[in-house]
Amino acid sequence: MKRLIVLIAASVFALQSIAQTVTIGTQVWMTKNLDVSTFRNGDPIPQAKTDEEWVKAGDNKQPAWCYYENDPANGAKYGKLYNWYAVSDSRGLAPVGYHVPSDAEWTLLTDYLGGEEKAGDKMKSKQGWAEDGNGTNSSGFSGLPGGARPSSGAFLYIGLYGYWWSSTEFNTYHAWPCLLSCYLGNVSRYFNVKEGGFSVRCLRD
Repeated sequence: MKRLIVLIAASVFALQSIAQTVTIGTQVWMTKNLDVSTFRNGDPIPQAKTDEEWVKAGDNKQPAWCYYENDPANGAKYGKLYNWYAVSDSRGLAPVGYHVPSDAEWTLLTDYLGGEEKAGDKMKSKQGWAEDGNGTNSSGFSGLPGGARPSSGAFLYIGLYGYWWSSTEFNTYHAWPCLLSCYLGNVSRYFNVKEGGFSVRCLRD
């Protein structure tokens, strides 16, 4: 019965999300960052409410999520921050019908938008970025600067940078995220430690 309820809830979420998607090229993206506290099967994802809990989850290679500065108001605007162990968990972080995009799928998006040097402005929202760094949002991606939580547990860069995990490993210790900046109109990609906390944006299967 519990599993049936979970599957029904996931299906309802997926249907509700149809109105919150945008088609960019051949891809269909959600227009908001992920804000779930359970895996697809209904198991809870542990919330790290303190620096110590965040560091411990990373050290133990366990999934965790948090609100930026542990403030639910930030979650309402930017979604949750997840470590990569939540992203890669076999129970599934994304709702039914969606997945966390691979690095190659992020590249497909940026290529469609003119390449990494031009895609950033088209992906950034029209409001919310510091230093007059707002974008045109001509893609409809609606990227917001939700900041990050490094492995140390500190909170950094809200208003300045938006980071989104990919599902792709770089090596045992690192994975690939995508980065937008208030200072530049491009998109960056680089490997980061899996213990870090970034936003997640889902892509339709």
